[in-house]
Amino acid sequence: MFLELARPNEDGISEWVDVNQFTGEYVTLRLGNGACWCRKGSALANKYVVEKQRSDVTSGRPTCKIRLNGFNTAQAFNQNIRQDIRDFYAGKPCVMLGICGKSINTSVELDHKDGRKNDPNVSDTLTQKNEHFQPLCKAANDAKRQFCLDCIATGKRWNAQNIEGNPYAYYAGDERYTEDLRCVGCYQYDPVAYRAYVIEMAKKDK
Repeated sequence: MFLELARPNEDGISEWVDVNQFTGEYVTLRLGNGACWCRKGSALANKYVVEKQRSDVTSGRPTCKIRLNGFNTAQAFNQNIRQDIRDFYAGKPCVMLGICGKSINTSVELDHKDGRKNDPNVSDTLTQKNEHFQPLCKAANDAKRQFCLDCIATGKRWNAQNIEGNPYAYYAGDERYTEDLRCVGCYQYDPVAYRAYVIEMAKKDK
């Protein structure tokens, strides 16, 4: 339906499409948290380079325009998760909020810990491991997704001291994203490892 509005040319390039056009027969394109149909890993993004323009005046800087800027020639990331891994995490609560609810925002999703989704070992179901994933409630997963997008755009990792009471910004490395550590050390990547680090440092301070 988006392709009907965007009308990309033979090179896969379109004009900007304003989200205000998502009405009438196109109402299903309206963007909720995460913009599932056009985010990284979606069928659209696997075929086209999807670009989003964000508003500078609205709180939260939501997406206001979307366009296609050519065909995606990069190898698509496979978001499928092996069934035994899904079974391992089935019924486990959110590692951030400790809940496992039934509402939209409290229901638990299985999250790819590395928000950049560019690790071939995670993309390949034959090499996936339990530690590549974590259970997150939808609200926490949606927030993490945005933090990861900000990290991709700026090269700066999310600071755990944004949560009042957290004594350290990172459990490994610093705010700079590097290929050596990648996401390791960021609270969003592994809050369980962050808490274990805090406990260990507290023991050393005694």
